[in-house]
Amino acid sequence: MKDYNQSKKLPFQKLNGISEKTIAIHHNKLYQGYLKKWQEIQEKLKTADKSSANATFSELRELKLEETFAANGVLLHEAYFDSLGGEGDPKGKIKEALIKDFGSFENWQEEFKALGMAARGWGILAFDFNDGKLHNYLTDLHNQGGVWGTSPLLVLDVYEHAYFIDYGSDRKSYIEDFFKNINWSVIDKKFQKL
Repeated sequence: MKDYNQSKKLPFQKLNGISEKTIAIHHNKLYQGYLKKWQEIQEKLKTADKSSANATFSELRELKLEETFAANGVLLHEAYFDSLGGEGDPKGKIKEALIKDFGSFENWQEEFKALGMAARGWGILAFDFNDGKLHNYLTDLHNQGGVWGTSPLLVLDVYEHAYFIDYGSDRKSYIEDFFKNINWSVIDKKFQKL
């Protein structure tokens, strides 16, 4: 069981093309900021006035809405960092599933890279428990665009904070380097646990 009172440590030392400065800011400021806000919201929910709950505006509504933003900010960042560490090409069951569900690894890769260019926030490879297949999804905000009944396996952060220090506005090069840093054994282990 995950303890969300503690931040998760990075599972890697260095990445190819993505600087230590970018990762330090990303992990130590942004990710940990989401974690602190999530914890703060949990405390405020304990005393929120439930008797005044209202769909237009109420303390409970705002806290519950922002809870999803902060919680998904934590969970998506953890999945992103877990996806990194670099091992080259996929192997095992995840590779077989990518080929089965997308026709080839290259087809999946082309679609996922395009997804990274099209998204404003996140590109996500997820397993859908409803149809038993892998799907690529994008979401512009932490709390919009997720699909119920799916489990994220690989997460690409395309918010500017993930790449702007190292790449400026060259998101395409960042995505290329992201692919060089994917830790496929972690992705395969996640997939096999489903």
